[in-house]
Amino acid sequence: MPRKSTQTPPARQILRDPVHFLAFGFGSGLSPKAPGTAGTVAAIPIFLLLQGLPLWAYLLITALVVAVGIWLCGESSRRLGVHDHPGIVWDEIAGFLITMIAAPAGWIWILVGFVLFRVFDILKPWPIGWLDKHLEGGTGIMLDDVLAGIYALIVLQALAWWLI
Repeated sequence: MPRKSTQTPPARQILRDPVHFLAFGFGSGLSPKAPGTAGTVAAIPIFLLLQGLPLWAYLLITALVVAVGIWLCGESSRRLGVHDHPGIVWDEIAGFLITMIAAPAGWIWILVGFVLFRVFDILKPWPIGWLDKHLEGGTGIMLDDVLAGIYALIVLQALAWWLI
């Protein structure tokens, strides 16, 4: 299976197929420029819906998003015949939700979490980049963003501890 491709099926095919629709972040992954950033933007309303939950419920839902994402991203990738198609952004949604675990309230923290997650997702510091190149399937698609989310979570919490 090729590593990456920029060929995207027609939007109507993505939007009609529930697997692709979810894997493509409710259509946000169809963005012709920066689909990963668009997928992270799509995660913000999800975070806003979840942020008022008790921490245990937020963690449970985030874990479910990750677990479902392993199958979902792998299945969408398999159907497309491309490993980690750029339009598959469910992993960005999961990574952003991880970043925002126990984040302080307010739009500034959402923006800081967004930027931190995107920086770690794009730069892929060790071992994220290595895992991205060596793991296949849904696990490979998800794991680099899970780790980017964990790195961003650590930095966000350190900033909050230092500034608040």
